[in-house]
This record gives sequence, structure tokens and C-alpha cells, in this order.
Amino acid sequence: MTDDKIALRALLEKGSDTTFLRDTISFAAQRLMELEAETLCGAGHGERSPERRNQRNGYRDRDWETRAGTVDLRIPKLRKGSYFPAFLDPRRLAEKALTAVIQEAYIQGVSTRSVDDLVRAMGMDGISKSQVSRLCGEIDDRVQTFLNRPIEGEWPYIWLDATYVKARRDHHIVAVAVIVAVGVNTDGRREVLGMTVGHSEAEPFWVEFLRSLARRGLRGVKLVVSDAHEGLKAAITKVLGATWQRCRVHFMRNALAYAGKTQRRIVSAWIGTAFAQDDAAAAKKQWREVADQARPRVPKLAALMDDAEADVLAYMNFPAQHRAKLHSTLPLERLNGEIKRRSDVVGIFPNEAAVVRLIGALLLEQNDEWAVQRTRYMSLETIAPLSDNPIVSLPAVAA
Repeated sequence: MTDDKIALRALLEKGSDTTFLRDTISFAAQRLMELEAETLCGAGHGERSPERRNQRNGYRDRDWETRAGTVDLRIPKLRKGSYFPAFLDPRRLAEKALTAVIQEAYIQGVSTRSVDDLVRAMGMDGISKSQVSRLCGEIDDRVQTFLNRPIEGEWPYIWLDATYVKARRDHHIVAVAVIVAVGVNTDGRREVLGMTVGHSEAEPFWVEFLRSLARRGLRGVKLVVSDAHEGLKAAITKVLGATWQRCRVHFMRNALAYAGKTQRRIVSAWIGTAFAQDDAAAAKKQWREVADQARPRVPKLAALMDDAEADVLAYMNFPAQHRAKLHSTLPLERLNGEIKRRSDVVGIFPNEAAVVRLIGALLLEQNDEWAVQRTRYMSLETIAPLSDNPIVSLPAVAA
């Protein structure tokens, strides 16, 4: 009798208890994943074959929410490339969170941005408060587990960015700051490290957020990249003791405000000559020359460059292979765009818990997508030396 038949027979012998259907789904899904992995590898598990194209590399655990309950899956990992089961929808949680937010707004009578029309378009007429409460609770548990998980390893680079959404508080509509932290560890892998919402971006807010990351295990930070949020630089020094990189893109917008419309392209290229230098010393020298030449005609621009020199050029002190991703918060732009797209559907969130629910679910899914990507965000050979651990062993083959 084959192993599959033995396993299926064991399920049948359990009888008709409440776990039978869930176990049957788990068995079928696991077998399907094994068959798909065999097809991708060109050979069965442990089989020697000249037609083999890939090899297994263990498993990663994932919960699959089904109508029969939560099913535990062990998704095969491959040495080359990535594998994700076709029957799983990687966007399901965020869409479910979006549905929950709209439902909650509907129940609370929020009519802004035609929520009633959205509800009817999504086929959700006749929703009860208990249904909304149960759905929200399921999502909140998963999101909070993700946002409060331990942070392991060292994280040389951190990107911080803030975006604003509208939410109701005490019967008023207010702007809520949503802060997202993304980091790269010494394995060259990118992860969403945390998220929080707050009333403002004052120093105490930043200090508390960074301390929450430190309490969860964040360490080894060398550079933090962000816009020039007031109070953030002091918070970075106080909590992380790391260098701050002022977003180059945001700085250029501020700098060009001092140039006339006809001169902005010239000024941009002029300042850009400092960014084109090969090392930090040459970049600083060119920066000073540009500032000194601008001083007689555009003194405010020169003064801005004087104040921002160390912060805008901080990334030049790090490996050249990383600089394209370190000089600004652009690596977060796609993620912020997705956050905006989802939040625009809602318009006005019914409360701050709904903000955390929707955006937290989106970040969880983005983190899962990064986890299964084949290539590292930064190569292992270039980022591993940034570790505080002097003993670094590299594998024979690194993506």
C-alpha cells in the first residue's frame, strides 16, 4: 500500500468528527503542493534523475483560512527560485481587511465617499454587527501577531516613512499619521519591521516607536533613511545611535523651491554633480563648491546646502553597491502607493483600529511576498561585512 493510501486510510478511520473535513483538506492540499514541487524540480523528493532541474530546501509553515477552519500547511521551498501554491490567494487578507473596514463603516452609519454603494457593489447587504465583529477579530489577531513578532538578527539599514489618512475620533475627522519601518538584515533580506499610528510626528512619538522596535529585538542599525521629520533625527540618536540619511528626493524638492522656474533644471543638475562622485570625500568637496558658487546669487539655497550637507551625503559612507537604495525613501514608494490606493477606497476610517487593521494586513502580505522572492534585496557578500559580529561565514553560492 502506498504512503498516500495509508495516510488517506488513517483519515477515514478517524470517523466523522469535526476535524475530519479540515484534515482531509490539509491532506489534499499537501499532496497537491508536493506534486507541484516535483514538477518544478523535474524529479520526486530524494529521487536521482538526469532530468532534475531544481532541489528542495525544506518547508515554511503557513496557516490557510478555509470554511472548514484553519488548515496548517507546510509549503515546500526550493533552492533556486520560489514556489507559492496556486490555490492560495496571497492578497486575500488585505482584501478581507478592506471588506471589514467598509463593513464597520457601514454599521456605524458612515456615509462618506458612498460607503453604502461600495457595500452593495461588494454584495454585502444585510450585514449584522456580530458578523463584522467576528471578521474584524480574526484579522486583528493575525495583524497584531505580525506587528509584535520578535525581530531577530542585525538590521544595518532601516527606512522610515509617514503617510496620512483620515479617521474619525470623538465625532471629528482628523488626519492620522501612519509610520512604516522597513529594514534589510545582514542576510540581504528585506522585511516590514513595524507600523504605528499617531496624532503627530513630534519627537516623543518617534522615540516611542523606535523604542518599541528595540524592545522587540532590533539591533545592529547603521543607517536610517527618512524624510526630514521634525524630532526624528534626535530620536534616532537617542534610541538607535545610528547615522541619519535625509531623503535626497525630498531635499531636492526643498532646494528647487529657491530656484526660479526656468532655473530648476540647471540647479538640479548642478547639485547632482555631487551625487555623481565616487566617494564621500569627493562628494563633500563638490557639494561645497556648488554651495559657494550659489551663495552670491541664491543665498538661501547655499544656506540650505550648508545645513543639510552631512545628512544628505551620509549614504556616501556606505558600500557603493547599496547607495542607489540608500539615498532616499524611494524603496518604500511602491508600498506607500498601495497603502494610499487601499485607504482611498475607504475614504474616512471609522476609527484608528480600522487603520491598523487594513494597513497592517497589507504590510503582512507584502512581507510574505518578499519572503518568497528568489533574489536578495542586497547581495550577501556586500552586506554581511556590516554585521557587528566579526565572524561571518558565507555559503558557497549566495543569491
